[in-house]
Amino acid sequence: MANYPASTTADGLRRILQGYEHAVGGFSGGVFSTLICHPMDLLKIRYSANEGDASIRPQYRSYYDCARQIIRSNGVSGLYQGLTPNLLGGAISWGLYLQFYNKIKQPVSSTFSNLPDPATHFICGVLAGSVVMCFTNPIWVAKTSTSKKEGFRSLYRGFLPGLFGTTHGAVQFMIYDWLKDWRCAQLGIGKNSKLGVADYFAFSALSKIVAVTVTYPYQVVRTRMQDHNIAQRGVLETIRVALRNEGPGAFYKGLLIANVRTLPATVVTLLTYEQVHHFLQDK
Repeated sequence: MANYPASTTADGLRRILQGYEHAVGGFSGGVFSTLICHPMDLLKIRYSANEGDASIRPQYRSYYDCARQIIRSNGVSGLYQGLTPNLLGGAISWGLYLQFYNKIKQPVSSTFSNLPDPATHFICGVLAGSVVMCFTNPIWVAKTSTSKKEGFRSLYRGFLPGLFGTTHGAVQFMIYDWLKDWRCAQLGIGKNSKLGVADYFAFSALSKIVAVTVTYPYQVVRTRMQDHNIAQRGVLETIRVALRNEGPGAFYKGLLIANVRTLPATVVTLLTYEQVHHFLQDK
């Protein structure tokens, strides 16, 4: 078998993937971050869906208690329950989102030329998130449901609050891109130039923490609407039941671990994305 120079192989790869560098970068980042952070994601879902009714599911006093009960029942591998849909959903979500988000920046900026860049980035985030939701909502439902008797419609449980949740990604990338643009201006280099690892680390973590904290209540509502262990409820009914049984704090259950999870998950995803897509763009 012939041995080809590394530069030739890299150039060939770039030509093959030309135009899809954001999708490949996002897909790669989604795979790595999911493999590393899946256990924390599982604990967040189990704890935030914990409504205080022992007749429906096991009750957890803390994240540690949740992890202890899962390991006692299923071993350490129990922390990786639902990995396949999470891995698939994470990779597809990031790949589609970043590809679409970056490809519509120019037309959106032209259409809304009177708006500042952060505002157009927010619009791009909402549009990209809405498109991705149409493809990935069934995958996320599969994480909390094993029933095969509810029909096709059940695959889109939680779709409405999920659409509202596109503001999460929109806020995150509005801040993330603004920080990158600011840093490029500070360094006197063009927009979208490659930055250092420390910059991506700090900007990805900060933007994610702000986005998670601001938009977290919708995630709790969406998780509970997708749970097959309870009777199907609409958005308003889910909110009413949570307020009646648990008070306003119900909408922030799991926020701590969600924020803790943002650092490794977001940093791994976006660092991988930035390295891969810049590699594919290099001439």
